[in-house]
Amino acid sequence: MTEERQRLAVVSGGGTGIGAAVARGLVADGFDVLVVGRRGDVLAAAARDITAESGRADAVVPVVADLTDPGQVSAVADAVGERTVDAIVNNAGGYLGGPTGTLDEVAAWWRANLDANVLTAVLLTEALLPALRRPGGRVVLLSSIAAQRGGGGPYSAAKAALHGWAYDLAGQLGPDRITVNVVSPGYVAETEFFGDRMTPEGHAKRVAATLVGRAGVPDDIAAAVRYLVGPSAGYVTGQVLGVNGGSVLGR
Repeated sequence: MTEERQRLAVVSGGGTGIGAAVARGLVADGFDVLVVGRRGDVLAAAARDITAESGRADAVVPVVADLTDPGQVSAVADAVGERTVDAIVNNAGGYLGGPTGTLDEVAAWWRANLDANVLTAVLLTEALLPALRRPGGRVVLLSSIAAQRGGGGPYSAAKAALHGWAYDLAGQLGPDRITVNVVSPGYVAETEFFGDRMTPEGHAKRVAATLVGRAGVPDDIAAAVRYLVGPSAGYVTGQVLGVNGGSVLGR
């Protein structure tokens, strides 16, 4: 096995959508990948399919863990074992709705979104920091256009929180030549994000808001992640990369 094939990436939320596209792209780039999530059957199917496509045994290994639970995050570190982690891609999260009629319900709604989108990234990254390659490690956080323009309530706030934390983490890890960056997707079709909430009218409205006249697809986001974890991005850190078709202009 070549040194390139020995690189290891950990991708949370890696069973479907953007996470699975990232895992598939990183395998094509020569990484072994641990895909992490709560649904064992979904992770196993993704690992099986991507591994079969690659023709490389054990290219993708599923790790079942609820990353909001500190007690379960150790399962990921155990799966890494003595290996060095070259890249951590924090993709787990999503918009969580719920009743908001009382203050207790509002608090539960906000905590659920912060846990799913912020705490998952913090706990996974902290658990794997000792194993992260020095120099040359990469940390990528998946945010959202909602962090930059609002519209998602606690989800927008949670994704925006990742930006501030990324800046701190980039400063902390920079002396070790580890980069930390955020990828902020716009509207991406072919994912589970909207569930059954997306209508033809909603899709058309979001496409019309772009400058390129189309929805994003998971491979668009995966391409940005592949760049940031690759050898060409060693001088890029503490940045938020918008991949949104021009729906929100850079600032």
